[in-house]
Amino acid sequence: MEWKASHILVKEKALADRLYAQIKGGADFSSLARTHSTCPSKSKGGDLGWFGPGKMVGEFERAVQKLSHGAVSAPIRTQFGYHIIKKTGLRD
Repeated sequence: MEWKASHILVKEKALADRLYAQIKGGADFSSLARTHSTCPSKSKGGDLGWFGPGKMVGEFERAVQKLSHGAVSAPIRTQFGYHIIKKTGLRD
């Protein structure tokens, strides 16, 4: 099983909450990732590509598994900061 996802990574929970609200209000995920994310993936609109079990930290992986295709998570805290995750693919 592999997943494909994009994310926005920020240090502050308040910023993550504001960005999540903007996405829920119709803002473009990719544009917000390019503007606000601290991850190098921001240059690709937050796209992390395909990854399998054990490739991401546990909290991130569990959140991706629970999302339906195209869904966006509420902010998830990991050792790196706060992630807003968009699931963009699933394959066996």
